[in-house]
Amino acid sequence: MREAVIVDAVRTPFGRRDGSLSHWHPVDLAAETLTALVDRTGIDPDVIDDVLMGCVMQVGEQGTNIARNAVLAAEWPEHIPGTTIDRQCGSGQQAIHFGAQGVMAGAYDVVVASGVEAMTRIPMGASTFDGRYGFPFGPNVSARYAERGGLVGQGESAEMIAERWGFTREEMDAYGLRSQQLAAQAVREGRFDDEIIAVSGEDGDAVDRDGGLRDSSIEELARLTPAFRSEEAGGRVTAGNSSQITDGAASVLIMSAERARELGLRARARFVEFAVVGDDPQLMLTANIPATTRVLERAGLTTHDIDRFEVNEAFASAVLAWLHELGADDDDLLDRVNVNGGAIALGHPLGASGTRLTATLVNELERIDGRYGLQVMCEGGGMANAMIIERVVPD
Repeated sequence: MREAVIVDAVRTPFGRRDGSLSHWHPVDLAAETLTALVDRTGIDPDVIDDVLMGCVMQVGEQGTNIARNAVLAAEWPEHIPGTTIDRQCGSGQQAIHFGAQGVMAGAYDVVVASGVEAMTRIPMGASTFDGRYGFPFGPNVSARYAERGGLVGQGESAEMIAERWGFTREEMDAYGLRSQQLAAQAVREGRFDDEIIAVSGEDGDAVDRDGGLRDSSIEELARLTPAFRSEEAGGRVTAGNSSQITDGAASVLIMSAERARELGLRARARFVEFAVVGDDPQLMLTANIPATTRVLERAGLTTHDIDRFEVNEAFASAVLAWLHELGADDDDLLDRVNVNGGAIALGHPLGASGTRLTATLVNELERIDGRYGLQVMCEGGGMANAMIIERVVPD
């Protein structure tokens, strides 16, 4: 198979709900990242074979194939197609998988993998909230899990994970604070500067910084009320140890190594291996554990070989469970995980998070002269996708 490489990866800042990006139509916000890839690399859009875009709430402004609409909004040639992907929280990462796999198989030479979610304008559950056209879990699915109490929302799943692994509220808050502190350090040191493109705020000023950063303390986090279970019922999941509702978009330029050389473009990383798995849909957020194990096995690597991990911070309990299961013989694993903070601090615009993580991972490997990076995301419905990339050292 051909070698698939990452040439560039960009993202908008991530804006808090009702914040700096809430005025952006998601089609236009996604188009900003497409335009940025052209501006930064000088590539002629005419050579792009396809645009694959992750987006979870594909209704309203995000409906009718937002990938194709973003291509048109970016004023790229009309012959460039686009398709929209929903693998829940891992939709943007799945776009990357499909794009890279298409290049490796010879179906594409050049492809853009993107993700977008404007959660202010199209909130979670928008596609089914009123039940006018029914609900996604039919009678057979409901019956399958009825004896276990039925399927539950992600917040309750996060509580169930904390309960099963015995994580305390204090441990989860400490992890949430870690995310905020590491993200603040990353901003101070300019670690996001290469991946973030400035976009205009509602007041016309440029927005070039994530809006979810907070100067928190463990005492402040302890005062937050549990979001999904009452304190009397043992609730431990709060806004301080969960990902933030956010607006944002990100895109990754992928091509064959040969095509990159022909175009005079530098490959920044190559794809090593991929995995996608299903797991218990009631716990829902633990499939990142078998996905990581599988992708490492397929690559012939161990956690000790990986210089940096990006594990999506949907909830602190999901990452803590991953650390517990993967870190049994790897004492410094935590020191290599989400070292620039994660979704608890930066936000989790569902369809865009997978492509954002890749932008951060590529830049982090370059910053530390690392070799291997592993990215994994838990997803609604009890799934996860994982991939390993290898930094390409410049000649």
